Amino acid sequence: MKEKAEPVQKLYTRMRLWEFPDEYVIEPTDGSSASSSLSISLVDASMKLSDSIPECSSFRVPKIQMIFGVVGMLKLVAGSYLFVITERKCVGSYLGHPIFKIISLKVLPCVHSVKNSTPEQKKLENEFSRLLKVAERTTGLYFSYDTNLTLSTQRLYDLGNESKMLPLWRQAEPRFLWNSYMLEALIDKKLDPYLLPVVQGSFHNFQATIRKEIVDVTLIARRCTRRNGTRMWRRGADREGHVANFVETEQIIQINGFTSSFVQVRGSIPFLWEQIVDLTYKPKFEIVRPEQAPQIAERHFLDLRKMYGSVLAVDLLNKHGGEGRLSDMFSNAMQPIVSEDLRYLHFDFTKICGHVHFERLSFLYDQIADFLVKNGYFLLNEESEKMEQLGVVRTNCIDCLDRTNITQSMIARKILELQFRRIGVFAAEETISSHPKLDRCFRILWDNHGDDISIQYAGTATLKGDLVRSGQRRVQGILKDRYISLKRYYLNNFSDGTKQDAFDLLQGHYKVSVGGDITPPSQKGGLEAIASFPLALCLVLIALLLTTMSLGQFGNDPRHLLFSVVWGSISVGIASFVRAKGRIFCNRPRLQLHDKPGY
Repeated sequence: MKEKAEPVQKLYTRMRLWEFPDEYVIEPTDGSSASSSLSISLVDASMKLSDSIPECSSFRVPKIQMIFGVVGMLKLVAGSYLFVITERKCVGSYLGHPIFKIISLKVLPCVHSVKNSTPEQKKLENEFSRLLKVAERTTGLYFSYDTNLTLSTQRLYDLGNESKMLPLWRQAEPRFLWNSYMLEALIDKKLDPYLLPVVQGSFHNFQATIRKEIVDVTLIARRCTRRNGTRMWRRGADREGHVANFVETEQIIQINGFTSSFVQVRGSIPFLWEQIVDLTYKPKFEIVRPEQAPQIAERHFLDLRKMYGSVLAVDLLNKHGGEGRLSDMFSNAMQPIVSEDLRYLHFDFTKICGHVHFERLSFLYDQIADFLVKNGYFLLNEESEKMEQLGVVRTNCIDCLDRTNITQSMIARKILELQFRRIGVFAAEETISSHPKLDRCFRILWDNHGDDISIQYAGTATLKGDLVRSGQRRVQGILKDRYISLKRYYLNNFSDGTKQDAFDLLQGHYKVSVGGDITPPSQKGGLEAIASFPLALCLVLIALLLTTMSLGQFGNDPRHLLFSVVWGSISVGIASFVRAKGRIFCNRPRLQLHDKPGY
C-alpha cells in the first residue's frame, strides 16, 4: 500500500470523564501532545477547551470513569444529550490498523435547562429521551482511531495526499458515517481530536494456511444511513432513490505481499412500496405511486453508477403473489434504463434452489460470470501496481437478508478463487472446497456476516444459517428458523416501530423543533395501551387448549360440544380484537418525516 499520511491531529483513544454537578469534563489520558480537556456545561450544553481540570470540593464531588470516544451530541426539546463510548473491544485490523467494536454506549443528559421549560416541553422531552435509551442498545457499531473505516480499500488507496491530511471525519463517506448528524454540534466547535467516525455494520476476519502461505480474510459491512431503519418500517426507496437496508460488503484478502478486495452491495427494491404491519404473519405488499417507479429506479442506479461504475442488478424475488407483483414492477421499471453499464437479471431463487439446493446457484453464476470477469476486483502488490474493480453486483430479495446473503457468499467465493489463482496460490482447477479448513472458515465468516446485518434490520439472525455455515440442513436448523420467524413477527409488530423512531431521531431524519407545534414520538393507544403481545398470545393459547380438551370429552358428555363452541368463540374473539387493535397501533402516527410515512 502507499504510505499513509497522518491526520493533522490524531484522535484521542482514552479519556477520563469527570461528571461534576454543573458540567462534564473530558480529559485525554492517552499521552497525546498538546491535548486539551473538553468542558460541556450542563446548563446550556455550551462547550469549551481548557488546559486544566476544575477543582474538586465537598460541594463539587465528581463521578469519574474512563471513556474511549465521543460519538456526538443530540439536541432535543429542552436539553442536549452527549453520547460516549464506555466499553470497546478490538475485533481485528483493517489494512494494519486496529478496529474496535462498541460494546457499551452511554447517553449523558445535559438537561438542567428542562427546569425552566413548560410542562408540555417537559413531557415531550421525556418522550424523546426514552427513545435515547433504545439508542443505547444499538448493535454493530465499529470505529478506528487510525484509518477511515467508511471507505473501501480501493477508495482508501485512491485518496489524494490533501485528503489524507484531513481529520478522519472529513475523509469519511457521508452515507456510511453512522454518527454524521450527531457530530454536527462538535464540528462547529472545531474539536477534531474528539470527532470519532462510527459505522454500523459488521466486521469479521480469519487466518488460514494454504500450503506454506498464510492468508488473512476480512469481511466488512457498511450500512447506509440515508434510509436506515427496521424491517417492516423501512421498505423500498424514497423519492430520491435511497433504498432501505442498503449495505456495502467488502471482502479483503492479504497474502504474500498482495492486497485484494471485492465489493458487493445489497438494497431494497428501488421504488416506493410498503408493507404495513397489522398483526398478520405476512402483511400485504403495497406499491405506492407506481407511475414514479422508473424515475426513482433511475435515480437510484445513477447514484450507484457514480460510486461504483457498472452495475448488475440481480433480483432474487419469486413470481408469485405480492412478491411477484414487486418483481414485475422492478423489471418494468428497469427496462427504460438498462444500458451497457446497467444490467438487470431476474433469478427466481425459491423456484430454482428451493430450501436446500443452493448448489444450483451455479446457474446464476454462469449468467453473471462475464460481468464479474470484465469488472474484476481491486488488486495491489508490494510495488503498488494495481488493478481496479470497475463495477458492482447489486443483489436483492424482499428483505435483502437470507437469500441475498447466500447469493452474495456464492459470488464472493467465486471471486476469492479467481484472486487466489491470479496471485498464484491456487492451481487452475483448485477451489476453496479443496481445503476443508479454509472452506469451513469461509462459511462461518459469511454466516456471521449475514447474522449481523439481519439483526440490525430484522432483529434476528438469518434463516437457513446452518446451510451457509455447514452446507447441510439439520433438524436443529429447521427448528431454529421457526423460532426466528416467530421472533421476527413479534418484533415487527410490537417493538420495531419504537426502534425506528429512535433511528430517525439519531440520524437527523426527524429533527426536533424547539418552538411551534410538536407531536410526541409515540402516543399510547390501541394494543400498546391495553395489552402486551405475550399476554394476548397466552390468552389465545389457553382458550384453544380448553377448546381442544372439551372436544376430546364430547364422546362422554354432549355438553362438552357447547363448551367447545364457547371456548373456541372466546379464542377467535380475543384474536380478532387484538388484530383490530393492532391495526390501530401499527398504523398510528409516529415521527412524521414526510407527507406520507416512510417516504
